[in-house]
Amino acid sequence: MQTQALRTKIDVRVSSADKQVLGRAASAAGLTVSEFIRASALAQADDTLADRRSFMLNRAKSMEFQAALEAAPRALPRMQRLLTEPGFFDAVPLLTPTTER
Repeated sequence: MQTQALRTKIDVRVSSADKQVLGRAASAAGLTVSEFIRASALAQADDTLADRRSFMLNRAKSMEFQAALEAAPRALPRMQRLLTEPGFFDAVPLLTPTTER
């Protein structure tokens, strides 16, 4: 027995003309309208997110990028101080709690 993956429904409002175009395109692709919209939306999502996952560099820029990755980290004294000094909530309180009267 196969288990079906959980799916959620997305409703999309389109005009009658848009629905007809989607229906014709789905039919031409041999898909249902739902399958066509899902495949098209996922393809567009991949295109939209592509530049956030990978990027292409020419040979010179690639060598420059690799050199930057391999370079020793530069000293950032202000950042080092920020990360090593006590934070606001780490400081010792100046006031002591009052005793009950």
